[in-house]
Amino acid sequence: MKALRIHAGPRARQHIAEHGLQPSDVGVIPAAAGGPKGLILGPLDRYIFGQWLPQSAQPVHLVGASIGAWRMATACLDGAVAAFERLEHDYIHQEYDIPPGQKRPSAAHVSERFGHNLQAFYGGRVKEVLAHPRFRLHIVTSRGRHLLRREHGLATPLGYLGAFVANTLHRKAMGAWLERVVFSSPSLPGEAPGCAALPFATTDYRTRQVGLDADNFMPALQASCSIPFVLQAVHDIPGAPRGAYWDGGITDYHMHLAYRTAHGMDNATKKIAENQVRASDGGQKDLENTAAAPRPAPGGLVLYPHFQHRVVPGWLDKGLKWRHKATPALDSMVVLSPDPEWVRSLPNAKLPDRNDFTHYGTDSAARAQAWLTATRASQQLVDEWAQWLDKPDITAVQTL
Repeated sequence: MKALRIHAGPRARQHIAEHGLQPSDVGVIPAAAGGPKGLILGPLDRYIFGQWLPQSAQPVHLVGASIGAWRMATACLDGAVAAFERLEHDYIHQEYDIPPGQKRPSAAHVSERFGHNLQAFYGGRVKEVLAHPRFRLHIVTSRGRHLLRREHGLATPLGYLGAFVANTLHRKAMGAWLERVVFSSPSLPGEAPGCAALPFATTDYRTRQVGLDADNFMPALQASCSIPFVLQAVHDIPGAPRGAYWDGGITDYHMHLAYRTAHGMDNATKKIAENQVRASDGGQKDLENTAAAPRPAPGGLVLYPHFQHRVVPGWLDKGLKWRHKATPALDSMVVLSPDPEWVRSLPNAKLPDRNDFTHYGTDSAARAQAWLTATRASQQLVDEWAQWLDKPDITAVQTL
């Protein structure tokens, strides 16, 4: 049974038909929220960041929310393969104390335990993330407004009810309740000083950008993973507007964003890309006068390892099927996802998800074993993709 599906937007599909797919083609890698579902992408993460992407040199933007932010921050660590292995182990074996008579732990307890886990994972290593020579990390969070500006036992449920109703009417209307706040790592040498430019347009939704530094890295990452009512909000993150910050998946569940790649990047990054094209050609050949069409400048595509091929805009859009369709914003995107038939061969005939915490209850060993079985099986995704990369077949690429 085949495990991997490949989908691509029209521009990405044309690129693959003409040039295949090389590591230098990638300018952005998004990473979705989705909790334990992200575990299925562990082997792909290790292959992409450990073997495939190191064969290139262009700058790459990493954009993540929730577990996706954790994954992308991990990619920025020295020895990324070992770091991804630890992330998988730590996530699978996380445990929480469930009070007698309850089905789930308190939000305060989960937040405290999760904060300790992040400190243990990134403590003493934040500089590695912020100073990565190629990767620019963008951590997506959701900041509450009005009733949601501070977490409160009564105001917070009412605020999220308002956000749900507003979002159903129009996605932009949810901006009255929650805004997207992106914490971005410092720009690379040769670029404008400050934080790295966002690799996507922000006309779709109310957005702020904040520089990521050693003081706000931990709270920003925890906020991006703080599912409402499951974890507590993170308040007043250093360097950012005051307020309550929650899971970035609320505003951007699957990173359905209007990406700026090499087709529309800032001048500094474009210059780096053009120099790399010349350098790879030995500085001898006039690319504009070659008989064959030259490869586009590095970084023109968005590579998206995902747990499904549909790219849903926000968490509150999960039930709004009309928002699950591709848009022109995804024209340069290549999505790698598991085949639904293959997913049914996994434990419980599904991907790992948050419902497993209540399904297995206090039997954390059984839950961990089910998740380990799923993650080990997902090595097949890597094997099939590596075979395809060796001989790219456009007929195997479905329309996104």
